[in-house]
Amino acid sequence: MDVAGRAARLRDCLEVDALLVTKLVNIRYLTGFTGSAGLLLVLPDELLFVTDGRYRDQAAEQLSDAGVDATISIGLTMEAQAEILRTAASGVDRLGLEAHSVSWAQQRAMAATWFPTVGELVPTEDVVESLRIVKDEGEVARIEAAATIATTALVNVRDLLEQHPTEHEFGLAIDTEIRRLGAEGNSFDTIVGSGPNGAKPHHRASSSHRRIGEGELVVIDYGALVDGYCSDMTRTICTGTPNELQQRMIDVVMTAQQAGVDRVHAGVTGVEVDKACREVIGEAGWAESFSHGTGHGVGLEIHEDPRVTFASTATLAAGHVVTVEPGVYLPEQGGVRIEDTLVVTADGSRPLTHASKNWDLRSWPSPPTI
Repeated sequence: MDVAGRAARLRDCLEVDALLVTKLVNIRYLTGFTGSAGLLLVLPDELLFVTDGRYRDQAAEQLSDAGVDATISIGLTMEAQAEILRTAASGVDRLGLEAHSVSWAQQRAMAATWFPTVGELVPTEDVVESLRIVKDEGEVARIEAAATIATTALVNVRDLLEQHPTEHEFGLAIDTEIRRLGAEGNSFDTIVGSGPNGAKPHHRASSSHRRIGEGELVVIDYGALVDGYCSDMTRTICTGTPNELQQRMIDVVMTAQQAGVDRVHAGVTGVEVDKACREVIGEAGWAESFSHGTGHGVGLEIHEDPRVTFASTATLAAGHVVTVEPGVYLPEQGGVRIEDTLVVTADGSRPLTHASKNWDLRSWPSPPTI
C-alpha cells in the first residue's frame, strides 16, 4: 500500500488551508499508526503527528515503516498537545475539522483555547473518506486475505455442529479459530442465528445460549481483520435436509444475491444493485420480509461508503469494495441471508469471498492451509 502518498492526494482535494484529522481510522489510513490516541495536522508542506507518551516509540516505528515523512511530537497531557498544535497552526487562515469526529464541546474548546489565532474553523465532511472509498491493490489483498481466513475458520469448526452447540459456543469457536489462523480478530461481533433467531438480521451469537437444533436454518454473518482491513461474509446453512419452505427461501435468496452480484460494475448506482435483488424477492412474494439494504462498502471499517441501498446516492466505480447481501426473514421459520464482498471493476466485479454457498456445510471443500 502506498500509505506515504496519501497525504499528498489529500492536500490536492482540500478546500481549506490545513486539516486537523481526529478520526483514528483516518489517521491510520494516512500514517499507518494503529494506536488509540493521536492527532494529525495536515499543513501545506508538513505533517505533524501528536500523541502521548505511551505511543512515542510505536508512532515512530509505524510511520517510518509506512514511509510517512512527519514530525512527531509528544504531549503528556491534552493541554500540552493543544499547545503543540496551537503553535503549528499559527498563521493558518482556514483550518478544517472533521465534522463527524469532533463533538460540539471539542469544537468550542478548539475555538477558544486550541486555535485562538486561526482565522476560521471550518467543518469538513468525508474528506479523507473520499480517498478511502477507492481501494488500491494492497488494500484489496488484505480484505481478501481476511475473507480467506474467515472461510477457513468456519470449515475448521463445522464438526462442532454435530454436538448441537449453543449459538454462543459456535460463534466463540469461529472467533477463536479466526485468531488462531493469524487474524488480528473479528471485524465485527459474529452473528449466529438459528431457527427463529435467524429472522433477526443482527442477532448476536454472544448474547444467546439457544442450542442449534436439527433441521434448522442457521444464519452465520462474520468477518476477520487483517492489518486493519475487514472482511464480511454471510452464509446460511441447514443442520438437516431443508424442508420445502426452507429450500424455497434458500433458492430465492440465492437467485436474488446472484442478480445483485451480476449488476455490480463501474457506473452502476447502488440503487440499481439493490433493485436487482429486491425484484427477485418481491416476485417471490416476500418483499416485506427483506427488511434492510442490499449492501455497503468495506475497508478499514466494516460499514463505510459506498452504500448499496434503495436510498443510495452512490455510483459504483472501479476500486470500490462492496457487499451484496439480500435476505428473507420469516419469524415463524427463521431467516436466510447470503453475502459476498466484491471489488468493483470496469466491466463487472471480482469476489473477495470464495466460500461455497451450499446449505450443507459438510459438503464444503477443505480450504488450503494458511
